[in-house]
Amino acid sequence: MFEIGVRLLAGGIPGKARELIGRAVMDGGLTGNRVCFHWQLALVSGRTRHEMPQEHLTMLHRAPGTCNATGDDAWADGVRTLCRLLESAQQPDEDLRPLLKDLDGLADAQRSMILRHLQLFLDGPLENQMWHRALDSAQQKQMANGRADRVWKFFEPKPARPRVREPRPPDLTTGTWVQALVSTAVLTAAAIHIAYLLVRELQAVALLAYLLSVGGGYCAARGGVEWRFHIQRRRVKDAQYAPWTRTRSAPSGGFADMVGRRLDHYFARYVPRDTSRSVWLAETAGIRRCLRDEIVDVYREQRIGVERISWLIRYRVSDVRARWENGRLWDYRRELATPPASMLLTVLGLALLVPGVTWTLEVAVRIDPLSAVRTATFALAAGVIAAHAWLRIVLERRRHAADLAEKERTMKDCEEAFERWKAKLADKPDDRQMAAWLDCDRKMLLDEALRHYRLTMSGLLSHAFIETRAFPGRSARVRKGPWRYERYKLLLFLLTTDGVRQLNAELDFVKGTFHDRQRTNYRYEAVAAVRVRQTDDDEHDFRLTLVNGEEIRVEAMAPDAEKLQDEPSGVVSEVTQDAANLRHTLTVMEGIAAEGKRWIVRERQRLGTQ
Repeated sequence: MFEIGVRLLAGGIPGKARELIGRAVMDGGLTGNRVCFHWQLALVSGRTRHEMPQEHLTMLHRAPGTCNATGDDAWADGVRTLCRLLESAQQPDEDLRPLLKDLDGLADAQRSMILRHLQLFLDGPLENQMWHRALDSAQQKQMANGRADRVWKFFEPKPARPRVREPRPPDLTTGTWVQALVSTAVLTAAAIHIAYLLVRELQAVALLAYLLSVGGGYCAARGGVEWRFHIQRRRVKDAQYAPWTRTRSAPSGGFADMVGRRLDHYFARYVPRDTSRSVWLAETAGIRRCLRDEIVDVYREQRIGVERISWLIRYRVSDVRARWENGRLWDYRRELATPPASMLLTVLGLALLVPGVTWTLEVAVRIDPLSAVRTATFALAAGVIAAHAWLRIVLERRRHAADLAEKERTMKDCEEAFERWKAKLADKPDDRQMAAWLDCDRKMLLDEALRHYRLTMSGLLSHAFIETRAFPGRSARVRKGPWRYERYKLLLFLLTTDGVRQLNAELDFVKGTFHDRQRTNYRYEAVAAVRVRQTDDDEHDFRLTLVNGEEIRVEAMAPDAEKLQDEPSGVVSEVTQDAANLRHTLTVMEGIAAEGKRWIVRERQRLGTQ
């Protein structure tokens, strides 16, 4: 429980962290320097002193004794420094230099955590000193740890393993096998009977011609099967690759539709060199249809979102582009061209079969007309049936073997691409790292606002953030964690003695840059109402109404339910609000809406009496 609380605190979710760490200490009897340090930070993180209930203030001051914090390790140093900082916050005339020297001498882990979580809790000269150190740390760490190359990986879902459509089994019924075996037996008996007639009458030349015709028939059958297989195989491939193939439309919003859209997107994006997009899309229309049908077929029943197989779609599209660029996309036409040797074998076999059988039958009719005609009739019927049945059997087995070999090659290539993609995502940042980067971004925006309005931290009565998703951009979260976004819309409220300074900006979280800034100023008396509405489908609506009727509105739409990982949307929403410190923002803004500047004065007075 304690370790979960530590992870939540590092992930910027102090409310839930306070609950879990507090239960571990108060109910579980957990003690130690590290426990005390994290518990104290969880108690103060994300809220001002006047927002903390008296019960928590008592816990904060008694934490070292409750947790039996002793010794000289890095956590003990952190506890002592943290206690001195909390005491100095109530003694504005104290010399801060020794205290700040001790703070600067802490290990990086403890120092960074204090600077991050103690910001709202302090005021006065100490607040300025802590702010400068926190800002320096934010400037150094905002793009640290390879942020520009790693943030996008957080929004990539766990990739699904590659799947390839299993080849269709040979379509051979019992009737086909019965036809083949029975007709072959009849044909064999008829051939033996003809040979018997020739041997009985000592027709050596006719017997030799008969044997040559049988050999020619075997060669013609073998070459003909090879010839027919290549023709059929190429015909199937041509139908799959045909650029004029009309793609069957899928139901809008369904899995097949999403796969088709994703394929269209990547085919339009991955255009080969020296090829126009229109030509590329027209020539690969059939390939897109085949890829869509295959992917939908193998993943439809797996309850896998299209995001988890986007890597596979990208790879299959890039493979088509690579084969187009190096001229191998149409190699099947060359590979499936009938070999001249097979064509020659078929023609020569027929050249031996037809004359040899004709002459042999003439000789057999002269020997025994009735028996020869009857045998020839049976042989002709059995031969036609046997040829048709065995041709189907051999072609189906050859087709299945070729499909299986193609499937294994494709699967091998997809497995290699899957391993490469997993290796690329190996350094995906965790939620704690994402929270640390976002905290740095908030500090950079706050610094920009302070410099623009020429204010200091101690000169602010308070400040508050509202953050929500901006579009376009993806969203993602870890289990039991808040939503993280590629693009944020940030609203910063600075409460000064003269009124509210509001700065709106869009944050490109991948690059750590701000865009589309908007500034608004209004007096406390101008704030008429603050309202937050939450719908049943977890959409939030924040509205700040001014007395002149102007409304400042922020809508936060709930991300897709399929990304909730079987967690209640309300719980996820609560964690996300905790990470955004929305409670502090609402406390400040609702107090202003109710009492104006008098609320700030009253809270300052109450703080001074604590």
